[in-house]
Amino acid sequence: MKKTVLILFVGIGMMCEYSYSQTAENYFKKGQQHYERALNSQKPEDYKMAIKEFTKAVMKDKNHINSYIQRAFCKQVLKDFKGALPDYDKIIALDPKHKWAWLSRGGARNELGEYQKAMDDFNKVLELDPDDTEAYNNRGFSKKFLGDMEGACADWKKSKRLGNGEAKIIVANNHCE
Repeated sequence: MKKTVLILFVGIGMMCEYSYSQTAENYFKKGQQHYERALNSQKPEDYKMAIKEFTKAVMKDKNHINSYIQRAFCKQVLKDFKGALPDYDKIIALDPKHKWAWLSRGGARNELGEYQKAMDDFNKVLELDPDDTEAYNNRGFSKKFLGDMEGACADWKKSKRLGNGEAKIIVANNHCE
């Protein structure tokens, strides 16, 4: 009986040590594997498994920016726009010039109907990169939803002038010409 208890105790100790030795980067890599599987399968459960691993990574390292990025993206794919916002906030806190985080947070806010806040995010993107056509397109939709068609058309036309092919379609579909 003592021998069985000792073996069990050693086994539990080894499992705890393994769990403790996992790093944020290890969890991130596991999350990436699930994420890549999700890209191929398009199954929500694969994105959810990726989110779990990215969450473990940020629990190990509160500044593991790549885990926040990937977790936010997975949440958006699952249409959990509200859940993605804190991840974007954290990315921006860690790197205020992270253009993708500003752009993506603005997109999530547009999806949530927070058009003014979304516009503020797109303005920040354009402050960082005045030629970002995606920011013009998205800010145009924010303006449209706020009832400013003239402003929306101006943004979409600017995006079109900068060479964005999608903007050509948006301009035509919204009768901006």
